Amino acid sequence: MLTKEDSRWMALALQLAERGLYTTSPNPRVGCVLVKEGKLLGEGWHERAGAPHAEVHALRGAGAAARGAAAYVTLEPCSHHGRTPPCADALIAAGVARVVIAMQDPNPLVAGQGIARLSAAGIEVEFGLLEAAARELNIGFVSRMTHGMPWLRSKIAMSLDGHTALANGASQWITGAAARRDGHCWRARSCAVLTGIGTVLADDAQLTVREVETTRQPQRVVLDSALRMPLTARILEKGNVLLYTATQDAQKIAALQQAGAQVVVLTNAQGQVDLAACLRDLAARGCNEVLVEAGSTLNGALLQAGLIDELVVYLAPQLLGDMARGMAQLGELTKLEQRVELAWQDVRNVGRDLRIVARVHKNKIV
Repeated sequence: MLTKEDSRWMALALQLAERGLYTTSPNPRVGCVLVKEGKLLGEGWHERAGAPHAEVHALRGAGAAARGAAAYVTLEPCSHHGRTPPCADALIAAGVARVVIAMQDPNPLVAGQGIARLSAAGIEVEFGLLEAAARELNIGFVSRMTHGMPWLRSKIAMSLDGHTALANGASQWITGAAARRDGHCWRARSCAVLTGIGTVLADDAQLTVREVETTRQPQRVVLDSALRMPLTARILEKGNVLLYTATQDAQKIAALQQAGAQVVVLTNAQGQVDLAACLRDLAARGCNEVLVEAGSTLNGALLQAGLIDELVVYLAPQLLGDMARGMAQLGELTKLEQRVELAWQDVRNVGRDLRIVARVHKNKIV
């Protein structure tokens, strides 16, 4: 039976898991603590792919005292051999008496098998404690494993009257320094940052994490149907750039590949880049969370296609007027039933601006 004390230890495990926010992809963020008679024996979190899992760190900290202890793990211990041995086996070998798990692993290679292996070894297993928090921490991993798509989050900076730039394109800076730094935190936790060629041409954007400390830069992704990417664009300077295009122009492709970009042709029936196919390809490459930083054209197309899961909107206390550019081109809506419905997740001040996180209502539910 789960108790308040169990919740306290699982909350600590979740705090530990969050330390891997910027580094674990494509793996999930996981934390673990080992406890006996109310005393913390060992703790750990998964730091990066290929490194020991959270359970291994906690067991090393506990040593022989792990026998008879309770383990609190934010995600079902793995039961298969990947880059590291199964954590379920490590817990069994250490002689733990009880394992409390926040959520079942959505990975089909695990999905209940870790729980079954622990139970078969005579270990008391309970799961579902603080499950909602655990799912939020790994929302992209859950999406990729259950839908074959990354969690797509669009970051938008706009004025109170809903505009992202003046009619002439000027937009730097609508929001303040604190909001821009916060935006880099969302970049840092993402596996990839996605934009359209229009943004690259207008801003010569780099899409790198610069305002916060991180050991991993996200994959930079550009949708460029006609391969208009200049070979001198700053985004190409450090590599790690993936271009999705709809053209088969071998000369342009070769030149961009020579400049350090990887080019993938994914064309839809309209002769444009196939947006859904791009996201499926990113998921196949191990992308859990993808951050969109784009203009109204791409944001509108992604919203109309039902592909955006979440909006992160920085609302600046200013008005830009009715001639300024909007956040998403959705065309003319003639019925209210055509509107995009949102659900508020979080609203808070970031410096002088307001940050709103909202989920898009659609059939895809995580």
